Amino acid sequence: MADFRVFLLLLLFAVTVCVESKYMIYDTAQGVVEGKLNVHLVAHTHDDVGWLKTVDQYYVGSNNSIQGACVQNVLDSTIQALLADKNRKFIYVEQAFFQRWWRDQSETTQAIVKLLVNAGQLELINGGWCMHDEAAPHYIDMIDQTTFGHKFIKEQFNVTPRIGWQIDPFGHSAVQAYLLGAEIFAGAFPENYEPPPGGFYFEVNDDSPIVQDDINLFDYNVEERVNDFVAAALSQANITRTNHVMWTMGTDFKYQYAESWFRNMDKFIHYVNKDGRVNALYSTPSIYTDAKYAETNSWPLKENDYFPYASDIDAYWTGYFTSRAALKGYVRMLSGYYLAARQLEVMKGRNKIGPTTDYLGDALGIAQHHDAVSGTSQQHVANDYAKRLSIGQKEAEVVVAESIACMVSPKHGCSSSATKFHQCPLLNISYCPSTEADLSSDKKLAVVIYNPLGWKRSDVIRLPVVNENIAVYDSSGKQVDSQLLPIVKESISDRDYYATAYTGKSPGSTPKYWLAFTASVPPLGFSTYTISSTKNPASNLVKEVFYKPTGTGKDVIEIGTGNLKLIYSGGDGKLSQYVNTKSSIDASLKQSYSFYAGFDGTTGLQASGAYVFRPNGTYPIGSQEQNITVLKGTIYDEVHQKINPWIYQITRVYKNKEHAEVEFNVGPIPINDGVGKEIVTQITTTMKSNKTFYSDSNGRDFIERIRDYRTDWDLEVNQPIAGNYYPINLGIYLKDEKSELSVLVDRSVGGSSIVDGQLELMLHRRLLYDDGKGVAEALNETVCVGTDCRGLAIQGKYYIRIDPLGEGAKWRRSYGQEIYSPLLLAFTEQDGNTTSNFQVSKFSGIDSTYSLPENVVLLTLQELEDGNVLIRLAHLYEIGEDKDLSVMTSVNLKKLFAKRKIINISEMSLSANQGREEMEKKRLVWKVEGSKNDEPTVQRGGPVDPQKLVVELAPMEIRTFIVTLGKTISRSFDSSSSDCPIGDWEVESKRPKADHSTIYTNPSNPPYLAMTLAFCVFLGLGLIA
Repeated sequence: MADFRVFLLLLLFAVTVCVESKYMIYDTAQGVVEGKLNVHLVAHTHDDVGWLKTVDQYYVGSNNSIQGACVQNVLDSTIQALLADKNRKFIYVEQAFFQRWWRDQSETTQAIVKLLVNAGQLELINGGWCMHDEAAPHYIDMIDQTTFGHKFIKEQFNVTPRIGWQIDPFGHSAVQAYLLGAEIFAGAFPENYEPPPGGFYFEVNDDSPIVQDDINLFDYNVEERVNDFVAAALSQANITRTNHVMWTMGTDFKYQYAESWFRNMDKFIHYVNKDGRVNALYSTPSIYTDAKYAETNSWPLKENDYFPYASDIDAYWTGYFTSRAALKGYVRMLSGYYLAARQLEVMKGRNKIGPTTDYLGDALGIAQHHDAVSGTSQQHVANDYAKRLSIGQKEAEVVVAESIACMVSPKHGCSSSATKFHQCPLLNISYCPSTEADLSSDKKLAVVIYNPLGWKRSDVIRLPVVNENIAVYDSSGKQVDSQLLPIVKESISDRDYYATAYTGKSPGSTPKYWLAFTASVPPLGFSTYTISSTKNPASNLVKEVFYKPTGTGKDVIEIGTGNLKLIYSGGDGKLSQYVNTKSSIDASLKQSYSFYAGFDGTTGLQASGAYVFRPNGTYPIGSQEQNITVLKGTIYDEVHQKINPWIYQITRVYKNKEHAEVEFNVGPIPINDGVGKEIVTQITTTMKSNKTFYSDSNGRDFIERIRDYRTDWDLEVNQPIAGNYYPINLGIYLKDEKSELSVLVDRSVGGSSIVDGQLELMLHRRLLYDDGKGVAEALNETVCVGTDCRGLAIQGKYYIRIDPLGEGAKWRRSYGQEIYSPLLLAFTEQDGNTTSNFQVSKFSGIDSTYSLPENVVLLTLQELEDGNVLIRLAHLYEIGEDKDLSVMTSVNLKKLFAKRKIINISEMSLSANQGREEMEKKRLVWKVEGSKNDEPTVQRGGPVDPQKLVVELAPMEIRTFIVTLGKTISRSFDSSSSDCPIGDWEVESKRPKADHSTIYTNPSNPPYLAMTLAFCVFLGLGLIA
């Protein structure tokens, strides 16, 4: 590197000998100067991982008729510009792009880049696969995609990003504050990410005046440009604490010709410092943060979040909380699937030559981008996100199928199995070829049901079938209770259309019934059930009962055979009452639909679009009276309501559950009247909620919301509906002095409480005008089968429950986790009648006498490429959230890893890229305004005793381990026992290298045949800026 620079200097010297030259050497070596205003010039590009173009189009620079952007050019050009001056610095974020570029480089170029990184000229900042959105992603996805990027940086450069650089999401969440201010980063910059006003853009086609310092040419302007610089710096200093300001010198896809930027910054640093009024320097957010920290100032503590965001009085960016609801649902479904697939990959052992779950991890990482899961990309880009997810899903399905086949019929190494398992990703639209097979000729269907949660669970399995003469048997051959419900014609119509759209061919059969039965599954394990034909007609067929409103209001229709009962009015056919005999709840409960007309913006005013929610009137949906169809069974009851020609709803009440499940099908939303529509549902009670409700932050903690009020400033509400909308990932609830109403969701949506006692969810949007915020397209999603093109319909679920005051958290947390991690189903056809042909019909990956505490969830169980295993454990509850469960709890790792010797444990950062102690040494402890030295510290679990191997978890704490495991004591798969070891993969005969700061070693275990696991704590700290 040094020799290369000497060569450049000699070459330049040779030129000056031959030709008279006025070559100017600029002094760019200036650092921080005490007593002066220091202007930190941070050179950066913001490269969207898909938005107007797809991620690959952005990388290679194709499809430039949409946007002239090429990330390859950015990185190629920037590396050369950095080599020209050792004082120049640049930061880069998006590892989804950087790893594409990195693998295309020669060993020589890679070596040069490593020198630039080590010298601090190139700083890989934030380090995530993308710069994720902060409203729509689940916190598990945020952690996963960041870990994905950090792993790449650690492997290639052996560095750990220090600073969070979240510059383009449309608001900041409380969970993001955890990531920035706690485990992963040392600082955050929630500022505009473009250069300051005054003309400081220097791409070759930008119109800002360059610094023209050649006095022999016209337009010499050094003094003028220095004055511009000083004026802009002083203006920013007036709103910034300390004598350090940061200029973010770049924006979207800049530095495609990097020398143009650096040449002008070289000149500014040189001439501004000669002027002497302020000090200019090349910097990075790390240098800037350290300079801020070195000051003795105390800092205000920002709590809660930065939602909703508004860029103008009528431009509240709250529409994207729901935009592209189908993509949001797909991402959430695959997020839970990815969690389960990685667990199964551990249990079988990672396939070194593939397939693996990595492609799905890559696709999900890209999908967390703030123009992906947010729903704010162009349509062809949204299609590309879905395509990547589908490819990743298909590859992960192979991993899941092979892993299950290995476990039900184990062989040494699990290298081959004659059992082929199939899965049904389109079960939501009642399409599952495996379950629609004819079982009349001595065939049976074996169903393996896997539970990715650490506690035993029972849930109702629903499968589409063609024959009514069938029965269900458990692994012992005992027939279990089941029921058959007719599949309604509305479902069949959607099934045929969307199955054809997805698979490219029409379904070969048409199911007639939903077969339902209750499955009981052990923690981190599976149970098997078989479905076979019977000669006798089914006695469990549920008949439809049609109710037409009487108009009198005297008759009632009651559904529910367990503790929960829903009461519908016979007068108008609508829900009227919620009764839980166990909790003594008897409450008024109503549910309705309406739509907001999207403001069209044709008069030059703000339109409603992909980003912005701007309603232009509220309109109820559905007639005053509704016909309903009721189906009552032994396992659950259903109420079917056709609200209008494009909204169909099914409400289910399960015998053994105390919540109502609402399945909705909304769309295609009609637009033939020229009006875009945003569809909402309202759940209404008589609770006196006093403008207050609670919504989750990325599925983690709940934040108090007060309508038309913000704790940090005096709020002037210009849009009383849009201005009170918030992102919902887990749920939303309200309460009064007696009870609380909770609603949980299956994907990211927007929601609010616009009226006291009422919760509102936005389910779908179809709009006809662009909102002018950059995407340049109306949010008008369609799907085509041949020439039959329709507006996109959305099918989803939400869940309702009313509890006595203070008792709702248990359901929100436990069932919310079950929504995120549903039971995973795999099918295979076998000969015979009632019992499966598997060697192992029931399995638990942990000790048969053990399960995780009900306030703990296993977030991650993943085998890494080097044979190490990553595990994360999370406490589900906040301090004070529940009187019984918001307490310190513990997990016994010996029982979690039954029959495997734990060699050692390394405590790590959240993204597992550095040791916990190492990270703590780097942490900057900021002085907070108003803080006292005697204030209590945040509660955390203690160190892990290497003998006891018990992990403590305080409320809201997440700990991640790298655990080194010895080889299995004995290979014991027994069909009569569910006590089987997690993971029986082949291990290396040497201990993996690790850079861990805290290692708990079990001295009784040998230091070989080892594997590893990582450990980290996640705290709810405020955002530090």
